[in-house]
Amino acid sequence: QVQLVESGGGLVQAGGSLRLSCAASGLTFSNYNMGWFRRAPGLEREYVAAISWSGVSTNYADSVKGRFTISRDNAKNTVYLQMNGLRSEDTAVYYCATGRRTGVRDTRPSSYNYWGQGTQVTVSS
Repeated sequence: QVQLVESGGGLVQAGGSLRLSCAASGLTFSNYNMGWFRRAPGLEREYVAAISWSGVSTNYADSVKGRFTISRDNAKNTVYLQMNGLRSEDTAVYYCATGRRTGVRDTRPSSYNYWGQGTQVTVSS
């Protein structure tokens, strides 16, 4: 079965950086677009970024554009989220996700079929 395992979360001061990783198994990784979402306490799950199967196309939420970078390594079945200039409002559980026919610009969680368990990112001000 499809498994997505996130890692790299932690506690960081405002202005700092973190790199999240998501290792995928149980699927032909290079055939799938991949996305990152986050959920802050008391809020709905929020789209962060997505990348096409080839890595050529990316898309970002306005709230992270210019600070976060999504990338992937198809040889390692892994997608990354480099987060720079972190702010307290970036505090959330971060999830990677994928879907059988999910477009890079599709921001709806319901369009994604498979989810990881999440990794906590806490930004202290």
